[in-house]
Amino acid sequence: MARIAEQELERLKAEVSVEQLVRAQGIELAKSGRDWRGRCPFHEDSTPSLVITPAKNLWHCFGCGTGGGPVDWAMKAGGISFRHAVELLREGIPSLAAKAGTKNATVRALEAPVSASADDAALLSQVVDYYHQTLKAAPEAIAYLEKRGIAGAVEHFKLGYANRTLGLRLPYKNREAGEAIRSRLQSVGVIRESGHEHLNGCVVFPWFDKAGNVAGLYGRKTRDDLRAGTAYHLYLPGPRCGVFNADGVRGQKEVIVCEAIIDALTFWCAGFTNVTAAFGVNGFTDDHVELFKSSGIERVIIAFDRDAAGDAGAVKLAERLMAEGFGCYRLKLPHGLDANEYALKVTPAAKSLGTLIRSAEWLGNGKAPARAVAAVLESAPTLAAKKEVEPASAPTLPATEGSPCGAAMEPVVPVLSPKGTSFGADIACEVSESEIVFTFGVVRYRVRGFDAKASGALKVNVLASSGEWFHVDTLDLYHAKARANYIARAAAELRVKEDAVKADLGRVLLKLEMLQVQGDAPVSSQDMSAEDKRAALDLLSVPDLLARIVSDFDACGVVGEETNKLVGYLAAVSRKLDAPLAVVVQSSSAAGKSSLMDAVLAFVPEEERIKYSAMTGQSLFYMGETNLKHKVLAICEEEGASRAAYALKLLQSDGELTIASTGKDAETGNLVTQEYRVEGPVSIMLTTTAIEIDEELLNRCLILTVDEGREQTEAIHRLQRQKRTLEGLKLKAQKERVLNVHRNAQRLLKPLAVVNPYADQLTFLSDRTRTRRDHEKYLTLIDTIALLHQVQREVKTVQHAGEALEYIEVTLADIEAANRIVHEVLGRSLDELPPVTRRVLEAIVDAVKAKPLPRESVRFSRREVRAWTGQSDTQARAHLERLVELEYLLTHRGRRGQSFEYELIYDGDGSDSAHLAGLIDTTTIGSSRGEIGSSRGKGSEFAGSTRPQNGPISAPSRGAENPANADGIRPSANKRVSGAKTHIQREKNSGLVVPSPEGTSFGAYSYEART
Repeated sequence: MARIAEQELERLKAEVSVEQLVRAQGIELAKSGRDWRGRCPFHEDSTPSLVITPAKNLWHCFGCGTGGGPVDWAMKAGGISFRHAVELLREGIPSLAAKAGTKNATVRALEAPVSASADDAALLSQVVDYYHQTLKAAPEAIAYLEKRGIAGAVEHFKLGYANRTLGLRLPYKNREAGEAIRSRLQSVGVIRESGHEHLNGCVVFPWFDKAGNVAGLYGRKTRDDLRAGTAYHLYLPGPRCGVFNADGVRGQKEVIVCEAIIDALTFWCAGFTNVTAAFGVNGFTDDHVELFKSSGIERVIIAFDRDAAGDAGAVKLAERLMAEGFGCYRLKLPHGLDANEYALKVTPAAKSLGTLIRSAEWLGNGKAPARAVAAVLESAPTLAAKKEVEPASAPTLPATEGSPCGAAMEPVVPVLSPKGTSFGADIACEVSESEIVFTFGVVRYRVRGFDAKASGALKVNVLASSGEWFHVDTLDLYHAKARANYIARAAAELRVKEDAVKADLGRVLLKLEMLQVQGDAPVSSQDMSAEDKRAALDLLSVPDLLARIVSDFDACGVVGEETNKLVGYLAAVSRKLDAPLAVVVQSSSAAGKSSLMDAVLAFVPEEERIKYSAMTGQSLFYMGETNLKHKVLAICEEEGASRAAYALKLLQSDGELTIASTGKDAETGNLVTQEYRVEGPVSIMLTTTAIEIDEELLNRCLILTVDEGREQTEAIHRLQRQKRTLEGLKLKAQKERVLNVHRNAQRLLKPLAVVNPYADQLTFLSDRTRTRRDHEKYLTLIDTIALLHQVQREVKTVQHAGEALEYIEVTLADIEAANRIVHEVLGRSLDELPPVTRRVLEAIVDAVKAKPLPRESVRFSRREVRAWTGQSDTQARAHLERLVELEYLLTHRGRRGQSFEYELIYDGDGSDSAHLAGLIDTTTIGSSRGEIGSSRGKGSEFAGSTRPQNGPISAPSRGAENPANADGIRPSANKRVSGAKTHIQREKNSGLVVPSPEGTSFGAYSYEART
């Protein structure tokens, strides 16, 4: 409900006499000092108990205890509502009751503003007239329109205000006349079944047909603090018809189409009268199309809001208009803003909106004007320089006749940014890494702290100086109060006019917004210089490209970690595939996992990588605006993404995320279920210090373990010292050039399909279910290596279902390179021991072997393990507990009774996981692609080590073909002991094995087979 202004109530209390209201009801009053006394009409009053105090314009009854001012008397005397009483007093009707003292007084009716005999068209016109008069007498509604900057449209568009007084002026619904008129108003949608006004509390925007009849009404609530679920945007019930501001469209060659009527009025008030509005993002009707065709419209500028709904609606509308033969443009407002918000933030609106119109993005189709500008300024960050370019195919809009964009304004030379936007391009500035400098006449503005990636805010530090005078402050340029305060203070300090500073600050704002748009734009291969493109192609053409990548990592100051660097680089490149690789970098604290990930990310183009320190549980589901498709998503610590782990797993497996959530409808404001969707694929990179990684995450990712050995530490120390030398300075200068070449090379890579003609001959372990996902990682790694070499391969084309499919083929060299990598990476991933724990075991094995005692006689403490491995006590304790649990070590009570000693019962060399058995030898693949042999001789189809696979021991097979022995017990069976003990116990119970001190060792017990 619309509130009655406080000043209006105060006026009625002061101007309407309570004494006159009481006398008008026939109540006799007698003087009693300064007051008047009479009999109260609200109860049986034998002695006068009603007192009126003219000095305060109040009344009070000592008999029934009621009292108040003129509004309270009108409510009590007439038995009417507060608003009805106010309306009666506004009309100056003193006779509120025909007979004083009656219980049901007959209130004099207000004059009805509508006629029951009028037809529907006339009835709506009468309603619009009444709302229009109501608006003129409603300061709160005028204030709302002024706040939105559209108060100048009140008379021309006959804007109105629905404040619930229409119903008060109608005959009572229990009367025949009241029932008739209310039914008529309900039939046209002005009144609801409940009897309330449909547009109550709204500023009302009507539009008219060619005959001048009301075609529809739109209402916008003036208050934004209503209860949850309240609709702020309302239309009359039924289908939308007609076109808003149709008269402004007729006779024009181009038209601006806004999402909402308030946005359209913003353009109209700024001088762009050739504007209309759709009724919401999906509210463009056939009436609009018919009007455009009959008016000879050639070009349509779509000025929908810059949010998800507005962008989707603009695309849909453009498709429809282009199908009808209209040329289409998209007005590029800053993200998150609509036209009205932008015009209020960037003043004067005539200039800011005019600049946006001239730089609108060409979408295509229809009749387009010829482009007149052939030379444009070079895009950021070096905006001051000029460069000759070829005329662009996208046309620019001519100035609208009769608008502020016409000849009266200075011409603007547009700068075509990668996204096609160019507002603010006519403003010269000097851009450096730390600051942006503007010079307007005698005043110089230095801007620092500008963030091109920020959205929704433009907080900067601005120093304004003129000679020896200056003013400096930090402010958000989108904040009107902060901007006004800065303008006033700067003008006073610099001894210049406020209007001059205001104009200068507007230019600064426009330019910074343009730089933000350009900062968001991805760099494409067309934006590279010929020299950069040639260097990138030379890199991609290197015969031994993988070795070159490793050497370039070294040149950038990343020592060691050859396999990890290469796998990280390939995982980043795999983002261009439909199913990219994911990587988890694992190490103890301070070992360099973050440095490794940062080094890999440095080779990825800035616009194709996104890095976060942490993520909340549902943050990924609402990242549609960020656009993760074919990008690298890096999270510094796996623990920081623990709440988002479920979403990360889904994104990696399914390639997309969807969630249903409750939100407000854009048109009605009602709560509705909305679907949010985030498209992949995306390559995910994480780092973690955890020894145990979540099994679900482990299955989906490649695990890279940082080298924590002494030699690697010494190499890092050498590099750190080298950075302080002259050679280090040269290395730093060379690093950025190397990274730039790789970033450009990755930009040149196309997301081509990869076909593997050898896929049906490849082999892989199948002894456990998790290899189903590991096999897919192996194949994806092969595809990534082939994709990286696409410049060196023939791009083939095949016709299928009427469509040309482009692809490149995998070579044997790609498979061989992948085999070398997965032996280490997947070999460690399939190990039951985490890589760090495996290295601890290797150190223990080496130390025990060095002892001049039999292995079973060697005992060692946790302190000795710390000395052998360089681990902290916490780390050593965790690794020893895992080795004891998996029965690689046996625990003994120490000599002092309170300590523990360990015995090594594992009889391997500790490095069982360094090789992945089961991969085919590429030399065995014949030219016919059907002959499979072996590099080790006839009869074996696998390349690589012949040692047993490191996996769970399956149920014993007693067949002679078992390579271990007839009873199925293999040597070194203490590997995967947890899976083997059950089988041993089963054989022991059946009498097939018996304990023996010389048998195969399993934990603390030994068994031998009974023949």
